[in-house]
Amino acid sequence: MKQIKDLRQKADDLRDKVARFGADQDIEAPTYGTEQDQREQVAQWMQAHRDILKEILRLRVAIQRTNLATPVEIELDGHRVTKSIAEWIHRRRDLAALEAEPYQRASARAGQIRSGHIETTSGERREVQVRRYFAQAEYDARIEALRSEPLKIDGTLEVVNAVTDLIES
Repeated sequence: MKQIKDLRQKADDLRDKVARFGADQDIEAPTYGTEQDQREQVAQWMQAHRDILKEILRLRVAIQRTNLATPVEIELDGHRVTKSIAEWIHRRRDLAALEAEPYQRASARAGQIRSGHIETTSGERREVQVRRYFAQAEYDARIEALRSEPLKIDGTLEVVNAVTDLIES
């Protein structure tokens, strides 16, 4: 990923050079020697830019292959779970948070409902209790496990990425 970032910066620099030195007015002296020298220099930058983009593509595809083919085991909530790097990336990106959401919403709803005495529409006072259709302690534990999952994934994938060779084809 760092190599791709570096290559993108080099490509940006080459695009800037082509934009700056790719054309001038005929009353100016070419920056890079003669007109022919300037043409050759611009052509070299264009070729270098194409070569960099090919390398970025090669690296991206190699990363995708590696992410799909490399299994990683992470301990979550007392269980060892094995998924590909690609699957862990998706869990990290949004799926763990989406899985936690119904637990959070049910807990929030239960927290909004109050026990106590109410007055009915007929004027009668009645005692009411909150009725939960789930075990609050289990939901709280699941919310916490899902909240910490992205950090565990980040830590594990950081190590895996440092020691895993890219799969080229």
